[in-house]
Amino acid sequence: AGMKFFLQYVGCFFAFFSTAFLIASTWTDCWMVNADDSLEVSTKCRGLWWECVTNVFDGIQTCDEYDSIFAEHPVKLVLTRAMMITADILAGFGFLFLVLGLDCVKFLPDEPLIKLRICLVSGVMLLLAGLPGITGSVWYAVDVYVERSSLVFNNVFLGIQYKFGWSCWLGMAGSLGCFLSGALLTCCMYLFRETSSGGLYSAYSPRKGYSSARTIVTNVHLPSSQTPTAKMYAVDTRV
Repeated sequence: AGMKFFLQYVGCFFAFFSTAFLIASTWTDCWMVNADDSLEVSTKCRGLWWECVTNVFDGIQTCDEYDSIFAEHPVKLVLTRAMMITADILAGFGFLFLVLGLDCVKFLPDEPLIKLRICLVSGVMLLLAGLPGITGSVWYAVDVYVERSSLVFNNVFLGIQYKFGWSCWLGMAGSLGCFLSGALLTCCMYLFRETSSGGLYSAYSPRKGYSSARTIVTNVHLPSSQTPTAKMYAVDTRV
């Protein structure tokens, strides 16, 4: 029981921070950093929804939102948006299911097997959330690297250095956390499901045997209201 509680709390810890990291990475504006190395005057951060420029000297930041979602955008931007939003939704529901499945939460207290199944479902949802999250984050990072390498390969120098922003790193960290928490909840909690079901069966079996034996005993001691013929046959049977 102590190990089961520990695994639940560890999974809940990773699920909480992983979900927070995924949501933060989706709605922040620093997926790609364009640092001006020649002048060192401003730093430009590109996100999935807007682009911000920060002045190095006074720290003033100005942001420009992208066009409407119905406008034409690069395929990288559209698919990364879709995958990160999908990861946010799956991770959020997985964390909510995990909270309901914790033993310290007073939800279905008399149904331990159902609570374990809820933990298993949350683990599967967290694993599914990590897949689009890591795909979108790594794909965006690889595209940034390819874009930077193409400029270097073509000897194009614009005084700009392309870097991965902290939003992209948050997306990767959140996705890996979802994989870790999902693995804890699916693989490890499945073992506790088997032991719990076996314990419930063994606890139920003696009761059933005792009740059946008691039925047999009560059937042997028949009431005294019998006919003389029945009593005679009963005496003969005992002899």
